[in-house]
Amino acid sequence: MSARDLDAAGITDPLLRDSYERCRVLNAEYGKTYYLATLLLPPNRRPYVHALYGFARYADEIVDDLSSTLTEQEKADELGRWGQAFLDDVKKGKSQDPIARAVVDTVLRWEIPLEHFEAFLHSMRMDLTVTQYQTFDDLYEYVYGSAAVIGLQMVPILQPLNEGAYEPAKDLGIAFQLANFIRDVNEDLDRGRVYLPLEELDRFGVSRADLEKRVLTENIVNALKFQIQRVRDLEESSKPGIALLAPWSQPCINAARILYCGIVNEVERNNYEIFTKRAKVPLYRRIGVAGPAWAKAVAARPRA
Repeated sequence: MSARDLDAAGITDPLLRDSYERCRVLNAEYGKTYYLATLLLPPNRRPYVHALYGFARYADEIVDDLSSTLTEQEKADELGRWGQAFLDDVKKGKSQDPIARAVVDTVLRWEIPLEHFEAFLHSMRMDLTVTQYQTFDDLYEYVYGSAAVIGLQMVPILQPLNEGAYEPAKDLGIAFQLANFIRDVNEDLDRGRVYLPLEELDRFGVSRADLEKRVLTENIVNALKFQIQRVRDLEESSKPGIALLAPWSQPCINAARILYCGIVNEVERNNYEIFTKRAKVPLYRRIGVAGPAWAKAVAARPRA
């Protein structure tokens, strides 16, 4: 399937095709729900989305690979080296890096502002030094770079009807990230981090020390309900922007919206047990969303 996608996108250079394929494999292996959503796009757009995912995943693995033997400083040095090389390669117009080669090509083809990638790398560096956030405003600096800019990077590939598609794309990216934070409290504690704003937790009588006990309490449940509502508010505010994308891209983004934001529904179904269970959208639900979306996507694709 990937060869047909690359052919449809007009990507013929062997080295470039190999780089796009590496990014696709990263997407398929680490972002299964996201990858499923990309299959709803026309074949000639999929490689570019895989490339953006490959960039984010590669950088994130430098920072968050729990099996890594590197010190935090060594991770920072490696992230800085790789990230700066990528930024320099974009300015040069080509890259020899097996992952960055496809990303550079995607950035140039779709004229994606380099500042979005700089913001992403900044947030990845924050993960190496920041272990908690006092307020949501403090957290926003992080989620802007780690999530909002992902939506902004995607919009040109999805063919927006006008500039109104960009702001809602930020909201959707942040909603995805916040849903992950709610699901991954236990895993993030393993990394020494808390992404739920401490000021907001305190409103419900919850401290970081309470989370570190990893025992669900009524106060923690109430704090999670507050965070879940924010995800739903952001999801709702993103919907008008999806309607401003090309009709053939809307089923993909709507499916991603339903499945990613649906993580918080699964947290609720698990009775908010975030310490002993990891919320996961079940296969039947993913198929139930993807099936109708596929039909809509195929019907909306422009005829050759």
